[in-house]
Amino acid sequence: MSTKIYHNPQCSKSRQTLALMREHRVEPEIVEYMKTPPSVETLRGFVKAMRMKSPRELMRTKEAEYKELGLAGEDDPEKLLAAMHDHPRLMERPIVVNGPRVALGRPPENVLEILDYDFDRNDPPDPWK
Repeated sequence: MSTKIYHNPQCSKSRQTLALMREHRVEPEIVEYMKTPPSVETLRGFVKAMRMKSPRELMRTKEAEYKELGLAGEDDPEKLLAAMHDHPRLMERPIVVNGPRVALGRPPENVLEILDYDFDRNDPPDPWK
């Protein structure tokens, strides 16, 4: 089972989360999402897997781009997802994916719950389907 981290090396929480994963002997595939933004479909999967009510919960609402794009008044989930894809700085980080499980590394310890999951027993629903 491959583990991925959507990582921004400039972000202290992202660096802390990666270090914590390595302390737990997990060497994830690193996706620098500022260079390679996740697709709208992948972002939709993150929102679903983390049981968020809206893509806005995955957004950095204090970023200047959020205000410049007028997203505070936007209610269309697809437009919010597209904005995160087009402006990856708007995405909360880091995001860790381990099989069908997804966690936001804020705080970094949040990801521990999905790293030690036994996927052979009690598989959760697959958010990518």
